[in-house]
Amino acid sequence: MRTERIKLWQGKEEPYMTAYMPEEKKSDCAILIFPGGGYTHRAQHEGKAYAEFFAAHGIFSAVVEYRVFPDVFPAPLQDAQRGLQILRYNAEKYGIDKNKIAVMGSSAGAHLAATLSTYRQFVADEGDEISKECILPNAQILCYGVLDLVSDYAHVGSGDHLLGDKKAELGASLSPALMADEKTPQAFLWHTWSDGGVPVENSLEYVKRLRTQGVPAELHVFPDGGHGMGLCAGEDKTRQYNAKWAKLLLEWLQFIDFVK
Repeated sequence: MRTERIKLWQGKEEPYMTAYMPEEKKSDCAILIFPGGGYTHRAQHEGKAYAEFFAAHGIFSAVVEYRVFPDVFPAPLQDAQRGLQILRYNAEKYGIDKNKIAVMGSSAGAHLAATLSTYRQFVADEGDEISKECILPNAQILCYGVLDLVSDYAHVGSGDHLLGDKKAELGASLSPALMADEKTPQAFLWHTWSDGGVPVENSLEYVKRLRTQGVPAELHVFPDGGHGMGLCAGEDKTRQYNAKWAKLLLEWLQFIDFVK
């Protein structure tokens, strides 16, 4: 596996993303990964660990080190849109199909991935050729995601750190469970029934919204487990059971013709 650090913005070393290129590539798709962390930090086990998993299965991926608090909206979405555009602009270089790019996130990172999939305003214009690329991904992978910022089951901290004093003004328009439409890309989601950090209703309501819009989705809800489990590494019974989500994801990528 090779890695490459990629600047998102001209003349700035940060924020950036890291591309993970497998030794034996088995697909022309790409996965753009946004780690979770409540918009205060970025969790490595939901970023680098995912990328290494995909590389082991011959899939190209890139982890975006997007801006977090004290930077607030639209900074994270700017970084997300720019990361997607950079991959599309450099599709030939990386040997990927620009029409087979899935965005992936966990917790607040899933909120960013889903916002990229549902928010229609372009906020990342750098005025260059890269900025002409499409900002809508082709698929979304959401792990125990924060998908509503205004409901009773919203994750308060993520909304506060992303929007600050504009939460009341912008919260609804940045709630994917309220904003998904017929153009929203197909989705794979997983959550645990007993998640005490981000309630499972986030995923249930998002899938319900996708259903009303005619967007295909696959949702797996595991009966037990806490929040932020990532690849579910560990020896305990619950983690070993929930770890099957990654295999189910690979099968879904095959089903939607991202992986052969």
